Amino acid sequence: MEILAVACVHNDIENLMKLIDAVREQDFDAVVFPGDFTDLNLPKGFTRVDVAKIVVAELESLGKPLICVPGSWDKDVSPYLEKKGISVHGRGKIINGIGFYGYGGARTPFNTLFEPADGEIELGLIKAYEDVKDAEAKVQVTHMPPARTAIDKIFSGAHVGSEAVRKFIEAKRPEVAISAHIHEARGVDDLGKTRLVNPGRFPEGNAAIVSVRKDHSEARIISLIQEVGAPA
Repeated sequence: MEILAVACVHNDIENLMKLIDAVREQDFDAVVFPGDFTDLNLPKGFTRVDVAKIVVAELESLGKPLICVPGSWDKDVSPYLEKKGISVHGRGKIINGIGFYGYGGARTPFNTLFEPADGEIELGLIKAYEDVKDAEAKVQVTHMPPARTAIDKIFSGAHVGSEAVRKFIEAKRPEVAISAHIHEARGVDDLGKTRLVNPGRFPEGNAAIVSVRKDHSEARIISLIQEVGAPA
């Protein structure tokens, strides 16, 4: 399976719409969005769910199955994602033999709306994994990246990811783990046999294409800026 991973729209609907056409030319079978539909401030007259509905509609316009978890600003959005049947927050679903499971939210220094403790993340992942334990291959989707990896490092060089996310990857060894949250740490890494992916911030022209294979998964970060011009 080929996955398009996009993340961290943060209310930036204008650039989302500019870039969504650029990814239509990519070859993929499903779309994964690991959180942050919204941000601290909202467009005037919009609720968080209003923003999420626009983002989801744009992603669904790609015509592929959509898998999401809420980000650190998306606590109010989570019930909408669950009602749509596109959430793997504390649950799992199998698509074409691939088991997707996950948990959203992330710790920050900014007192965001959804900052689960590591214990809560661990329990959520345990519950979600049960739904897909018999799938032939598995993809873990979290907003928080795994600790002490290339995809959880902030500009200072400090690692700020989740130990619970890391330990769960080490224990269950999914083929791929997709996360977001740390925009500057976009990229690809490995943790044991698991390919780690942080697609970066989509409105800045960043996304990832992930090939999920039982024996050898690959991922690459793609830049869409050349196709549409630099986002405003």
